[in-house]
Amino acid sequence: MSPPRPLPEVVAKNRFLGFLIWQSISSTAIFFSYKLIELSILPSSSSSSSSSSSFSVQSLVLSILSFTAFHFSQLILSASLAAISSPQPVPPASFFQLATSFLRLLFVSGNSSSPDLRRRAKVSLNIAAYVAAACFSGFVSAVAMCGRVVGGGEIEAIAVVGFRGSVIGLLYALHFANNRRWLLHFPIIQRPPFFSFKMGIPAAIGRAFRLSTTGYTLASVLMLMLSFGEASLSALTTTQFLLNRCTLYLGIFCMLLCWELSHLLHQVLHTKRFVYAPPKGSAAAETNPTETLISALEETASDSLPRYLAYLDLCMVCENNVDMWRRAAFFEETGETYRKVTAVSLRPLEELASKLSEGLEGSPEDQLSKQLLSASDPQLPSRIYKPLNNFQKISWCARAISSLTAHSHKEDRYGVAQLSGSTAATLSTLLSSLLAVEAFMGKKTHLQSPHQLLGPAGIRWAALNTGKRDVPPMISKRTAGPLHSNAYAIADVLRTSIYCIVSTFYKEMVASAKAGLLEKDWIKDGKPLHGSRELLVQKLQLFLDYRA
Repeated sequence: MSPPRPLPEVVAKNRFLGFLIWQSISSTAIFFSYKLIELSILPSSSSSSSSSSSFSVQSLVLSILSFTAFHFSQLILSASLAAISSPQPVPPASFFQLATSFLRLLFVSGNSSSPDLRRRAKVSLNIAAYVAAACFSGFVSAVAMCGRVVGGGEIEAIAVVGFRGSVIGLLYALHFANNRRWLLHFPIIQRPPFFSFKMGIPAAIGRAFRLSTTGYTLASVLMLMLSFGEASLSALTTTQFLLNRCTLYLGIFCMLLCWELSHLLHQVLHTKRFVYAPPKGSAAAETNPTETLISALEETASDSLPRYLAYLDLCMVCENNVDMWRRAAFFEETGETYRKVTAVSLRPLEELASKLSEGLEGSPEDQLSKQLLSASDPQLPSRIYKPLNNFQKISWCARAISSLTAHSHKEDRYGVAQLSGSTAATLSTLLSSLLAVEAFMGKKTHLQSPHQLLGPAGIRWAALNTGKRDVPPMISKRTAGPLHSNAYAIADVLRTSIYCIVSTFYKEMVASAKAGLLEKDWIKDGKPLHGSRELLVQKLQLFLDYRA
């Protein structure tokens, strides 16, 4: 009997434990490789002033303590990396926001901060903890690896090397936080973990070399300004000084290479696809093969790693034909599973459309703030940018629901997709989301008369582009930056998803359009999330004409 698969709650824990094992293996290999190079370059520094052998009991104890301290520092940094890592980009709270929230908590009775502020404050605290952990790990790792490189007394050597390691750890942490490297970036193509790790090694070595060079130079300048560590170098000859500096730089490079490889391992192991399904051929696979996946999609936190892995698994199942038995389970006779899958897939798209629509239309407070702003200082409401940051989840949801709807054309034996109205709801949500994103980018969207584009003899002419955009000036002026790049990428994914459905149901949609039933058959009843039903029908007609 095959062992049961782990529950969604323990997926992240198991992957973190696997990350610690592989990280310890790579760090051990780098540690011993550096020690061998250090003994070959500086044979005189490997023993004390006594006449005992280098392999004495005291030397062995010191080596074991150095090795243990080095791995302890790696464990501290790995734990802080796991605490700060997240698949969902959440901007940290500023110092002013943290101070204001703390003062309100002290002096305002019954004050409760918003969930968004608490989440951002947690990110800020995790970043601060990571910076502290990097400084501590840099101190301990540098002493454990390079403690015997610098001459002089033991306390002086520890202080000199530890200070240099702390400065480099601070520089590394600031670089890590500034580039938001704590985000988990899922690869477009899922490859075996060993292959992904091997492909990332050259970039990790190059980044470690740049950071070690910058950090070593910065630490040397600070030590020179503070006149710190000069006594330990005064008794060295020129040759010994050069060998000492080269060995110390190599140790710093090896320390940063351990950190970079740990970060690479964390990315590779945590973004690997997890299959939320019972083993094929088991009793659970025959009775309810979708229970684990649906529970992960519905019961886990929206910004947690198990939820993202569940969306990735759902997208793979809906798009590919490798696990057709899992996709066939979505079209079971009652239609309950299909409705659940459709609901969890459309939820991020509905949130995208509704928040963009609210941000573009604006509340009364937003309208007042817009009137107070000058024309040279345009500003959009801050909440309008939040849904655009979550491109990965939106892309998976759009691809999954469009592929599942397209496959229902041939694989839905009971007609649950059409009878439940999920196809119309899917098209309406995709069209509303696309219209909202296009409005954010500044594209003009308005209703046109059915005969506006018809010329003599029923020839359809293209609309004249006058170059005018029916959007506020504050939107049209902001046409660059990562948010607009995300908006263009999301728009491309939404168009591709809609074309996937339109190309599959093309004959049925054309027949409905000729009979004047396109709005009734393919658009959901009620007010759309963005725009109007007439605008959605017009947009759908553009897709049918392949002019969207």
